Amino acid sequence: MGIFDRPASARPLSPSPSAVNPLARVDLSRRSMLGGALGLSALGLLTACGGSSTTAPATTSGAATGTVTFGSNQSDAVPKAAYQKVVDAFTKAHDGLSVKVNTVDHNTFQESINSYLQGDPDDVFTWFSGFRMKFFADQGLAADISSVWDSIGGSFADSFKQAATATDGKQYFVPFTYYPWAVFYRKSVFESKGYQVPTTLTEYVDLAKGMTSDGLTPIGFADKDGWPAMGTFDILNMRLNGYQFHVDLMGGKESWDQDRVKEVFNTWATLLPYHQSGSLGRTWQEAAQGLQQKKTGTYLLGLFVAQQFQTPGSSSSDLDDLDFFTFPKINDENGTDSIDAPIDGFMMSSKAKNANGALEFLKYLGTKDAEKANVETDKSIVGAAKDFDTSGYTALQKKAVEVVSSAKNIAQFMDRDTRPDFASTVMIPSIQKFIQNPKDINPLVSSIEEQKKAIFAG
Repeated sequence: MGIFDRPASARPLSPSPSAVNPLARVDLSRRSMLGGALGLSALGLLTACGGSSTTAPATTSGAATGTVTFGSNQSDAVPKAAYQKVVDAFTKAHDGLSVKVNTVDHNTFQESINSYLQGDPDDVFTWFSGFRMKFFADQGLAADISSVWDSIGGSFADSFKQAATATDGKQYFVPFTYYPWAVFYRKSVFESKGYQVPTTLTEYVDLAKGMTSDGLTPIGFADKDGWPAMGTFDILNMRLNGYQFHVDLMGGKESWDQDRVKEVFNTWATLLPYHQSGSLGRTWQEAAQGLQQKKTGTYLLGLFVAQQFQTPGSSSSDLDDLDFFTFPKINDENGTDSIDAPIDGFMMSSKAKNANGALEFLKYLGTKDAEKANVETDKSIVGAAKDFDTSGYTALQKKAVEVVSSAKNIAQFMDRDTRPDFASTVMIPSIQKFIQNPKDINPLVSSIEEQKKAIFAG
C-alpha cells in the first residue's frame, strides 16, 4: 500500500460452480464499490502534472516482441516472489517477449510515482483503482488500454470494469487482486484463552481488557508509513455514520468539523489505550509480526497481513491458524454492512517504449491463469477474475471472498476514495497528530476542514 495504500499452470477445464469466485454471482454494480460518486472530476491537483489531457488509445500494430519493462511496488518477499512467478509464466508462453522487472520498495514507489511517470517510466506499472487510477489517466500519464478490455472483459464483473474506467469512459487499469480489511487474530490464542469473537464494540472492549489482563497487547497498531491508521478511521466512520456519509466526507461534500466526525475521533480515542504503543515508529510488517508471534491479540489490517505468516521461519500451521472477523457493530442502524476492500492491478505508461509488448503483457495479466500463478504463491490476496477457480484457496482466502461478496457497501480505502493531495498532505499528518494527542479533537477537525475547503475548491 505505501503512503497511499499498499501485495501459470493450465486452468481447470470446468470448475464446479461452487469453486468459481462468488463475485461472479453478486451484482456489485448495485454497490458504490469504486467511489464513483465522489466528485471525481475535481482532480486538478499535483500541479507539476499540469492540466488534464486526452490520451490516444494504445493499440497493437505489428508483432509484440522485445522486452517489456515492468515497474513493481511489490518489494516484500512473498508478493515479490509471486509476481516473478507470473512474469516467468508469461515469458514461457510468449516467444520473443521478455519482461524486465524493476522492483522498488512500496513507500518509495508511491512517493515517487508522480515524477516517475513524468520522467522515464517503465512500460507497465503496478497501481490502484479509484482516484489513484483516474488521476493519472486524466493527466495523460497513463495509456488508454481499452483494446486490452476487448480481450479480457469477459473475465470480470461489471464493477471491476468500472474500477478500470476513467472519467473519459475509457479503460486504463487491469484489476488483478482485491482484499478485505478486517480484524485478524490467531485461532489458537482465542482457543487457549477462551476468547470469543466480539460482535459489538462493547464486546471488543471487554475482550481487549481480558487480553490486557492476560499479558497480551489487545490491538496491534502501526502508522510509520502514514496510511495504515486510515483503515481505522474508515471503519469507525462507516460503523458510526454509515457508508454514504463516509463517501460524501471523502468526496468533500461533508464538513470535517461536525459532531458526527468528532464522534469518530472520540470513539477512536477510547480505543487507543488498547492499541500497541509507539505506532508512529512501527511498520505494518512489524505489527503483523507481533500477531504472528502471539504477542498481540488482534490486528485491524488488510488480508495482506497474511504475508507475514508466509515468511521464512513461519510454518504452514501459522497461516492455517490465522483468522479474522469483520469489525464489530457500533449501532444497529449501520451494523456491519460496510468494509474496505481495495482493488490492486496494473496500468500502462503513456510513454511506453514497447507498447505492443506492454499490451500483450496486460492481456495476460487480465487472465485467471496469471491470477492463479500469483495466488498460488501469495495466499494474502484474492483473484479479481469472476471465473477464477477458488477450489485451491486457503480457508482464509475463501472467507475473504465470502465476506466481500456479502458486504452491502464496499469502500476502496481512504487514500483511494478521496483526492490524493488531501489524503497525503492533510489526513496523514492529521491522523498522526491525533494519535499523539487524542484529547484535542476540536482544533484537529477544524484544521482538517479548513484545509479541505482550500484543496477541494482548487
